[in-house]
Amino acid sequence: MKCSCHVMFLRYSPVLLFLIFIISSNIKGETGTLTKKNVLIRPFNNTISAIFVFGDSTVDSGNNNCRPTVTKSNFPPYGRDFVNHIPTGRFTNGRLVTDMTASYIGLKEFVPPYLDPILSLEELMTGVSFASGGSGLDPLTAQITGVIPLEQQLEYFKEYKIRVENEIGEEKTKLLISKAMFLISAGTNDFVINYFNTQLTRNSYTLPDYQQFLLQLTQQFLKDLMAEGARVIGIVGLPPMGCLPVVITMKIAGSPLQPRQCIDSYSEVGKEYNQLLQNMLKNMNTYDTKIIYAEIYNPLYDMVQNPNKYGFNNVYSGCCGTGLFELALLCNPNSLVCINASEYIFWDAVHPTQATYYNLFNSLRPTVDVMLKL
Repeated sequence: MKCSCHVMFLRYSPVLLFLIFIISSNIKGETGTLTKKNVLIRPFNNTISAIFVFGDSTVDSGNNNCRPTVTKSNFPPYGRDFVNHIPTGRFTNGRLVTDMTASYIGLKEFVPPYLDPILSLEELMTGVSFASGGSGLDPLTAQITGVIPLEQQLEYFKEYKIRVENEIGEEKTKLLISKAMFLISAGTNDFVINYFNTQLTRNSYTLPDYQQFLLQLTQQFLKDLMAEGARVIGIVGLPPMGCLPVVITMKIAGSPLQPRQCIDSYSEVGKEYNQLLQNMLKNMNTYDTKIIYAEIYNPLYDMVQNPNKYGFNNVYSGCCGTGLFELALLCNPNSLVCINASEYIFWDAVHPTQATYYNLFNSLRPTVDVMLKL
């Protein structure tokens, strides 16, 4: 049975939906038709054969569409500026950095979700996203949000390999995997949804201990990918989490006169984690596997601190609704939406606009170029 791209909305008040979302974040612990243009069946002797994506909502292109979770975006106004204005399940108004990367390296225009039931063999062979919005490195994070944990994303990749092997054979599949680019973007939800908002986690770990716990999980996931044949892996660092509109809203709740600005203590956690991650990655490269760190903290922080430089005039609130707390089901067809999303850094209270993703892609392009040469 195919999954519907759309969901029905009951007439819940925004306040009730917000409370439902907050409660779900504190408990214990498209499939739309995607554009097929520029799909290329890559010869096996090309530099990059495919792109495989793992992680959270920053790289999820629609895998949550059929899951029983509030963490969905396969309805308007999401996708407003996507091809044909289709809400595919991407948590933004248009394309993701992974879509731009796939286009840049000549694979295809968009990276489809693995759970899309109508994927062709050509789409499978040139890469898919296994990512799930709301997921994280810590299995508890995905449990809180009811989405696909990283370990299940890895199992889907193993399933993917079997599907492709059945079509083109084991040797060609191994070659395809060895020449593919693997991208991982995860960790923000582990702090924003899990550690900072779940008493169980804070009771179990000090902040430094939790950072080390996430690093251990990252290291194991990378080893698992390498065991499955990955040879070129890019892993994205954390953003300045304190600049997310929803984080600002939560921290200044009860102080309406307090100005909206980045919560430095949250952002510093991300900066510190990124340094620890880079130190760990230095010891993981082997003669036949290269793991590249992808920096997004400084580029995004520069957009926040110097918005005019990038054409932005709205920094601390999103385009959807009030922009202060709306995301997923709270950003829906009944929400008021800004006229020009390219003037906003954030689309909803968590996720960047397509314009922001484009700026991030431009900052990451030298990193992508390095990966293309490996």
